[in-house]
Amino acid sequence: MIPPIIPKTATPTSERATSTPPQQRIGLWKSLGPGLVTGAADDDPSGIATYSQVGAQFGYSLAWTMLFSFPLMAVIQEIAARIGSVTGFGIAQNLRRHYSPWLLRTVVVFLVIANVINLGADLGAMGAALALIIGGHELLYTGLFGVACVVLETFISYARYATILKWATLSLFAYVAVVFAANVPWTTALYATLVPHFIFDAPHAMALVAVLGTTISPYLFFWQAGQEVEELHRRHVKPLCIAPRDAGPELARIRTDTIVGMGVSNLIAIFIIFATAATLNAHGVTNIQTSSQAAEALRPIAGQFTFALFAAGIVATGMLAVPILAGSAAYGVSEVFRWTEGLDRRPKEAKAFYATIAGATVCGVALNFSSLDPIRALYWSAVINGVLAAPLMAVMMVVAMNPRIMGRLTLPRSLLVMGWLATAVMALATFGFLLI
Repeated sequence: MIPPIIPKTATPTSERATSTPPQQRIGLWKSLGPGLVTGAADDDPSGIATYSQVGAQFGYSLAWTMLFSFPLMAVIQEIAARIGSVTGFGIAQNLRRHYSPWLLRTVVVFLVIANVINLGADLGAMGAALALIIGGHELLYTGLFGVACVVLETFISYARYATILKWATLSLFAYVAVVFAANVPWTTALYATLVPHFIFDAPHAMALVAVLGTTISPYLFFWQAGQEVEELHRRHVKPLCIAPRDAGPELARIRTDTIVGMGVSNLIAIFIIFATAATLNAHGVTNIQTSSQAAEALRPIAGQFTFALFAAGIVATGMLAVPILAGSAAYGVSEVFRWTEGLDRRPKEAKAFYATIAGATVCGVALNFSSLDPIRALYWSAVINGVLAAPLMAVMMVVAMNPRIMGRLTLPRSLLVMGWLATAVMALATFGFLLI
């Protein structure tokens, strides 16, 4: 075990310590960053496909699952962010520093496999969506999207790239426009969202597990923790375990950022369910396997404008999610091998890190040129994410509770209870997924 380096002169500090101006004075938009981007990335083309299928198959009846998953998602992402901000290291590096090497290697291997499959599915969906909009060869577009994502992530400075990702989250509101272009019975939709209704059969259980597996994904843990470390470097500030007097406003910023980010993510998911319920389900289209299928099915039912908005949203959210999938894999691999890492580094300073980003993206593109069934591949990606999520959440909880790692900033009781509750729910969902 390697304890954090904490000066002997440090005094006990609560999260309410305020050595810097309160976060409220900064302004909400400026306080948003890693949490907002992480939440937006959760609505990637694969996630859109899941929410579209839920809306098409069950109408509005499972919209409540997004409200149910919101606090679970928000709390576990806040814990991931706290680990990065307090220790100054990502999740994988904390595992390497304090736990058995086999645990780290197992986690990272599963993470990379799941991320590459998700990359392939997302890039393929983006290529298919663009082909639907303008015509042409979807595999060519898939390759071009892969190249564009790697170039942007590698050759744009971190500060500018983080800003681009932050503004790109606004693309999600295309799905808000889709809903208002559709004929949604708002009384029915809102009642189904606020009043849970569940039938205990295999299709409903599968849908619930799919929603939880889509909203609570391991790559999001790695990305948000890594981005909090990047923020420390960008602002030239010390980790909170070394500078605990800064904990109050910094942890308040993380909480605000995470709650807003996960709230936006789940709100958009609800709108996608509404849109597909009001159009596809209402017209008897109940089997959607990809986001591009959902877009194409909308065209004859909801019109060209709604179709175009939905398809354009797939491309935009993919451009946001693909770099995050590749980046989270690169963080994990780099921390295993102790490579220089970080988007704030120039390519020549972190060659292996950027090579991992490029390699993961290329492998994702290559999956679309193989004979591998993309729907089957996405299924196995969900299985891997499900198998990995609950154990990784448990490990994160142990890390965040360990004073040798977190110093005086271990989890408060509220996060402790909610974090273990989220872990238990995800474990049960995974068990249910494997039984279905």
